[in-house]
Amino acid sequence: MDYTKFIEEQSAALQRTVGDQLAINALSGGVDSSVVTALGHKALGSRLKTVLVDNALMRQDEPQRVASEFGKMGIPVEVVDAREEFLAALEGVTDPEQKRHAITDTFYKTVFGKIVRDSGAKFLLHGTILTDIEETVAGIKRQHNILSQLGIDPNEAYGYSVLEPLAELRKDGVREVARLLGLPADMTKRIPFPGPALAARVIGEVTVEKLDLVRAATQIVEEELAGCD
Repeated sequence: MDYTKFIEEQSAALQRTVGDQLAINALSGGVDSSVVTALGHKALGSRLKTVLVDNALMRQDEPQRVASEFGKMGIPVEVVDAREEFLAALEGVTDPEQKRHAITDTFYKTVFGKIVRDSGAKFLLHGTILTDIEETVAGIKRQHNILSQLGIDPNEAYGYSVLEPLAELRKDGVREVARLLGLPADMTKRIPFPGPALAARVIGEVTVEKLDLVRAATQIVEEELAGCD
């Protein structure tokens, strides 16, 4: 694939679809959402509002670090503290798939849904990639960012349209697009992180204490793996 042409075509498609309206996206710090953020701002500029939802499930100091990195690239990111909402939704939940559902519902219906409504945005940019779609449709595991592929109409359920500019790419393609967009190497080559974040690594009920332990362990593992191919 010609990834330079891909960037040009997706940028033009976003401009045509969004027009002079406002779009919004949620940045997590992973390579997929980072690429959507950079691509979206390249195409739409100030017509794209980017937020980072702190759900209490992220790596050590990740919300502030990611927002700072994008700020250095001239892309403003608003950090929204929603830790209480997510922890409350996960209270008493022990099944991994139920955790995914709780996180998805809290994000789209409660936290991000309100942000979108307050912003007046009519379009949501998703970092969905081809592998996300395939895994969900095949029943391997439900990805948190899959909606229409499961029969969920985001306009009806949440009040906005979803745009998925990376939906035909796999991870290696996303990383190449990241490189061409000028994202830092540590962001481009970042170790994949589960959609439900640290909740996926907690056995049983998710608590603050367990999250602190898993967060510390994750930091140690990623530091040890840094630089490994």
